[in-house]
Formats: sequence, structure tokens, C-alpha cells
Amino acid sequence: MSSSQQSEPPRPSSHTAPESPNGAEGAQPSRTQVIRVPRLALLGVGLLLFGTGLTAASWPAAMGWLLILPIVAGIWVFRVRTVISPEAITARRFVGSDVIAWESVAGLHFPDRRWARVVLTDKSEKSLPLVRFDLLPQLAVASGGRITDPYAAAAAAAEAEAEAEARDLEDGDDGENGDEQAAKEQ
Repeated sequence: MSSSQQSEPPRPSSHTAPESPNGAEGAQPSRTQVIRVPRLALLGVGLLLFGTGLTAASWPAAMGWLLILPIVAGIWVFRVRTVISPEAITARRFVGSDVIAWESVAGLHFPDRRWARVVLTDKSEKSLPLVRFDLLPQLAVASGGRITDPYAAAAAAAEAEAEAEARDLEDGDDGENGDEQAAKEQ
């Protein structure tokens, strides 16, 4: 006789998402957004190390200083990031970092297709490394609504406009149908 063919739910492992407390499926999104250089950039650092290593090995006395370049690039890849959380914005640069409380933020500014700059209440600005305009939806979620999502606002406006247009068409159709019926009766 064969064993029971009933399926059992899988056991939780390190590869499965934790169960959410409200019973919803899947993992809950994190409220903290970390924006950093992709780790794939280390491949470029390795290639830079290879190229400068060959040059430095061929003439160590004159070209040995070139080995500093991949070290600097590697430090930049690991260090530079912007962390947006409901509590504050942390901008970590190659040298130094800033923690900016939300109470001192007046807005965001994107000058000339560069990284974002946060405008403070005292009218000064600080750069946010690696933050671009296309990341605003994630930043809006991580900021807890302090940063508005222009894409969501545009979608809501387009939806409201479509609903208004649909209502106008319905109202226009009713008026035309009434005119047609009045013409037929005469």
C-alpha cells in the first residue's frame, strides 16, 4: 500500500521569507532605503587593479603609485551611499558623512541631471550621493510621506481626468439620446 499523497506545507528555512504579522502574503517592504553603488562595480575595480598592476610591475620605481587608484576606487564603492529612513537622511561620502533630521529638510533639488541635493530650512543645500530622480518612488515610501512621489501624483491626476471625461461622455450621451427620442416622436 502506498503512503499518503497529501501535501505538507514546506518547512521554513533561511531561504523563505518570514511570515508577516498581519497575515498578508510575502515579506513586508522595508521602510529604510539604502542607495549605494552596485557591487558589480568591484569588477571594474579588479580590472583597474589588473591594468595598473601590470604597469607598476613593468616599471615599479616610476609607476608604483598607480596601485593607489584601484584602492581609492574600491573604498569609494564600499563607502559612498545614501540611507533614507523615517527618522533621518544619512549621506555617506568618500570622506565624511552627514545625518540630516527630517525637521530640517525643506525639500529636494535636482540640479542639471546630477545627484539630488537636499534643501535645508536655513536655505543651505547638501548633496545626496547616488540619489537620482528615478528613485523618488522608493524614497517616498522610505521617508514615510515626507517626500512626495511625482509619478503617483501624475497617475492619480490622469485617473481623475479619465473619470471626469467618462462622466462627461455619459452625460453627453444622455442628452443626445433624449434629443433623438424627441425627434422620433415628432
